[in-house]
Amino acid sequence: MGLRQRLGRRRGTGGFTPQEITVKFSIPFVGEIGGVWEPVDSEREAAWELYVELATRISVVELGNDEGLLREALSSLYTVFGTTREILRRYGPAVAPRVAPGKVTFGVLAVNVLNLSIRPLLSKWHPLLTAHEATRGDHIDPVAHERRWTRAAELRADIESVRQVLLSLAQALNEVAGVGDLITVRIPQQTAADTP
Repeated sequence: MGLRQRLGRRRGTGGFTPQEITVKFSIPFVGEIGGVWEPVDSEREAAWELYVELATRISVVELGNDEGLLREALSSLYTVFGTTREILRRYGPAVAPRVAPGKVTFGVLAVNVLNLSIRPLLSKWHPLLTAHEATRGDHIDPVAHERRWTRAAELRADIESVRQVLLSLAQALNEVAGVGDLITVRIPQQTAADTP
């Protein structure tokens, strides 16, 4: 994803909110989407809300080969639909105004990521995973059963592709909201020598 921003006004917290940013990211099998985003206050607020949702979900955390359940990852991605719809309804047309060609809005970016990235993943994999889950016997561990699935690696790869799109969206939302990084920042661990 490429981001270029022109700084705007100072936020009360000491940071700057961009007057505009250039957003561009790739969606597998679709191509690049993006444009110049000149966010208004309601878009900044909506960006913060969706950023918090993405930063606190499984959907933006890398799913290692022996980590987590594929079902949980798909369920987490599914909840992004409801959350995004709720944010779009709450802020209304102000986050999706008509704009000139080459410009984007919160609404355009959010809906395109839902419809072009998350929806195809869920439409393909939800029924396939459900069919596999139906073959599990009563006394078989669900985690072991899922990991033995011959298509598990393929689904993990597709989830990773969507995760990259969501990370790109989250980065744009973070820039527009003018806040610190909540996804990749790690708090340093204190050692016994650091404590008084």
